[in-house]
Amino acid sequence: MYIKFCRSYGEDKKYEASANSSSDSQTKEKTRPYRLACVILSLICLVLLLVVIILSVKLQTGITAPWEKEESTPQSKQGAQTCSFEQCQTLFPDVPLKNLGCRQCADGWLTFGRSCFFLSTFRLNWDESYRNCYSRGGSLAVVSSPEIQGFLTSKGKMKYWIGLRQRGLTWGWVNNTVLGESYWADVTSNGDCGILSSDGPAERNWIKASCQSSSYFICQLKS
Repeated sequence: MYIKFCRSYGEDKKYEASANSSSDSQTKEKTRPYRLACVILSLICLVLLLVVIILSVKLQTGITAPWEKEESTPQSKQGAQTCSFEQCQTLFPDVPLKNLGCRQCADGWLTFGRSCFFLSTFRLNWDESYRNCYSRGGSLAVVSSPEIQGFLTSKGKMKYWIGLRQRGLTWGWVNNTVLGESYWADVTSNGDCGILSSDGPAERNWIKASCQSSSYFICQLKS
């Protein structure tokens, strides 16, 4: 009887081991597709992460799109054709500045020879005009040649203060030079400060006015 019990017990253990092995095999077969799916999804996430990183790096480095390059090309070409006033003078000393495309004056200023001129669009008295020009880095205009006189007359449309003032009995410029050649109008006027009236002929369009009067003004900045 003891032998039968042992045999029965041994057969039960074998059956239990066989059942467990079969169950483990079925479990592994069921979990295998899920593991494969997890691996595939992980790879997809990794690829997407790499794509996001690459795009972020490109955006940070400022890579431009093709249409942006096409729009910026004309500006780049235009910028390559300009130079500073000093560079133009050094590279091409014998060529007139107007043929070089150089910009020696800021926006709102007119270029003539080696000077820049600013024609105001508001009115001040002579002293206020002087200080305004000084704040811009220049002074009231000094008409030192017939060419400058003709240029300012042609560009202006109003009456403008220039850097001409009477001290005692002598008329002089703001650069401390005494008035030489002049372009006084034939009309009689009184005052200690000079105005260029652009509606008159360039040969005689200066008039005298009170320095406290309000008028437009012309600033000059020499290069």
